[in-house]
Amino acid sequence: METEQTQEVVKEYQKHPTDTGSTEVQIALLTGQIQHVAEHLRTHHKDTQARRGLLAQVSRRRSLLAYLARENAASYRALLPRLGLRR
Repeated sequence: METEQTQEVVKEYQKHPTDTGSTEVQIALLTGQIQHVAEHLRTHHKDTQARRGLLAQVSRRRSLLAYLARENAASYRALLPRLGLRR
């Protein structure tokens, strides 16, 4: 993702004006990165390093989602449809 896209995602999901690292923001940023790498892999299917990075990002997002579900279930339930994730 480019810097402008990252800033837009942060603005959309932040809780307050200086929030750049809350769980919701981290999950949203990871989702954008995952979509970007997945698109890359559609055309470069033999890029095993990108595939390995994608799996690491998916795992990190899964861990953050589990944390959010455990700590703040209402925020978790509100975030899933906004990102288009199924759980």
